[in-house]
Amino acid sequence: MELPDSLSKLVAALGALPSIGPKSAQRLALYIAESPEVVAFKLSQTLVDAKKNIKRCTVCFSLTEDDICSICCDVSRNKKIVAVVEKMTDVIAIENTGSYKGLYHVLGGLINPLEHIGPDEIRVKELFDRIKDEEVEEVMLALSFTIEGEATGLYLGKKIKEQNPGVEINRVGSGMPMGADLTYADVATLARAIESKRSV
Repeated sequence: MELPDSLSKLVAALGALPSIGPKSAQRLALYIAESPEVVAFKLSQTLVDAKKNIKRCTVCFSLTEDDICSICCDVSRNKKIVAVVEKMTDVIAIENTGSYKGLYHVLGGLINPLEHIGPDEIRVKELFDRIKDEEVEEVMLALSFTIEGEATGLYLGKKIKEQNPGVEINRVGSGMPMGADLTYADVATLARAIESKRSV
C-alpha cells in the first residue's frame, strides 16, 4: 500500500532517529496522524522548545538548560575525580547506579580512524585543559568495551600520563563484557564495573 506523501515523509523522519526501525516509525507516524491535532502541536512545540533551550554544559559538555549543569554545580560531588564518557546517555547510565560521586567529561565521540575521527574531532583538548586547570587527581575512563572505546582509552591514558604524571588513571573494571556499550548495561553490572575499576 502506498502511503500519502506527508505520511511517508513523517515515517522517514521518525525512521531516521536512532533505534527506530521501519515498523516502529510507521506505527508512530500513524498514531500521530490519527490523533487529535493538539497531540501533534504539543509534540512539535516540545521539540522546538527542547532544541532551543537545551545546550552543552560549559564545563563537562553534558546537556543542560543552564550554562553549567546540575552535576558540575553540586558542591557535594568530588571535583578531584572525572569520569570520561562518550555521550550523555553514559552519564545517565552511570548516575542510575548511584555508585559514582565525581564529575564527568563528555567526549562527544570515540577515536575511530576508519571514520576519520581523531583526537581533534572529539573533546580531548578540553579534557586535558580541565585536568590541568582544575587540579584533577583521578581520571576514570568509562568508555564502552569496543575497539573504538579501547583505542580511545589507550590514547587518553598515555597522553594523560605524559602530561600529568601524578594523576591516577583507572578504567571501569570487571562485569562489562568486550564489545559492550555502557548505555545498555544493566545497573547492577555497571555499578560492579565502577566499583572494581582498574589502573591503566
